[in-house]
Amino acid sequence: MTSINVTKTTNTVEVTDVSTTTTVEVPVTSVVTATTAGPQGANASIINTTNAVNKSIVYYDGSSSSLKANNTWTTDTLTNGGNF
Repeated sequence: MTSINVTKTTNTVEVTDVSTTTTVEVPVTSVVTATTAGPQGANASIINTTNAVNKSIVYYDGSSSSLKANNTWTTDTLTNGGNF
């Protein structure tokens, strides 16, 4: 979910006819819609299985920005002294 933080609010009121009264209610609430998607994570439909072995575990590799399943992390490496 995307969030937006407003750090500065500037209100401007322009009166063009001195015979009328303009009332500005504070606070004024505005709805902002983001129209451009931000950066996305790894494509979950593409998993690099080079060097995959039996019981390989899928993990995200930040250096290649991809999902991998290989002989680096398996159910055996996690349970036999691994960080599980």
